[in-house]
Amino acid sequence: MSDIGTATWSTHVHGERTELPATIDGIRAALPAEQRDVFDAEVGQTPAEDLHLVLVGWSLSTTQAAEEDAEILARLRRGETVGRPVDPEAGVA
Repeated sequence: MSDIGTATWSTHVHGERTELPATIDGIRAALPAEQRDVFDAEVGQTPAEDLHLVLVGWSLSTTQAAEEDAEILARLRRGETVGRPVDPEAGVA
């Protein structure tokens, strides 16, 4: 990934902690050149109250998160149980 500066979000993708760009400039820099105009147009048209959602989506698009989501959905459609293992001591999944 490109230099994303100091403002980052973090998440886990395929079990690995992943740093995500968390500024408009950082996200733009991390995107392939052919996606930057689409990003700029969407950000420019997004109401301020929804901007964080759009930015998170674009930031995640710089990772393999969509691939992981597709794999999980395929497993769910096959009827597999997906999620954290049950913790018998805590009584929660």
